[in-house]
Amino acid sequence: MRPLLSIIIPVLNEAMILEARLRALQFVRDDGAELIVIDGGSTDDSVRIAEPLCTQLSQSKPGRATQMNQGAAIARGEYLLFLHADTVLSKDCVDALLAALASSPVWGRFDVWIEGAHPLLPLTAAMMNWRARWTSVATGDQGIFVRADLFSQLGGFPDIPLMEDVALSKILRRVARPARVRARLLTNGRRWDQGGWLRTVLRMWGLRLAYWSGINTQTLARYYLNVR
Repeated sequence: MRPLLSIIIPVLNEAMILEARLRALQFVRDDGAELIVIDGGSTDDSVRIAEPLCTQLSQSKPGRATQMNQGAAIARGEYLLFLHADTVLSKDCVDALLAALASSPVWGRFDVWIEGAHPLLPLTAAMMNWRARWTSVATGDQGIFVRADLFSQLGGFPDIPLMEDVALSKILRRVARPARVRARLLTNGRRWDQGGWLRTVLRMWGLRLAYWSGINTQTLARYYLNVR
């Protein structure tokens, strides 16, 4: 029987956090969902950790778009949920997602909460949620989910090294506005903690503005902070 949901997690050198994240998701496998991990060539223990804790493990060239597209190609679910390795998907979030899927949305995303040291991270999360509501553009941190047949029809994530989530959202919003799941995903604030809150906010807004201005994503990727 075809599962309703396939959760696809792209991974690259996430051994420090991966076991805890995957163990916390075992309940979705018990409930019949697929848990698919796509490794982009990790040099740490990510593959060894993931293998017994997921439904399917595959390896691909590095790059979130490439990895997530490969995961979608082997997924059997009616809906695909793309989840970052540093994001926590709680039971409450899954229950809220399943309730949302009952109305057969084309695609959607979660609200998000950021866990970290800086006191302005709640404001950052609120701004992300507000932006997604007004623009119908979601980021990967917000757990984009989409009907598998539509994802395939549209060709998946554009094959670019950065902003693949924004690019897909821009395509999907021409089809329909995203469903909003108000249950909040918990994402790790390590990017802001490591890079500094203000510097990271300015960097991310600068990258987004440059992308909207048409600057090549290969160029933008050089300025994206790697926090692994």
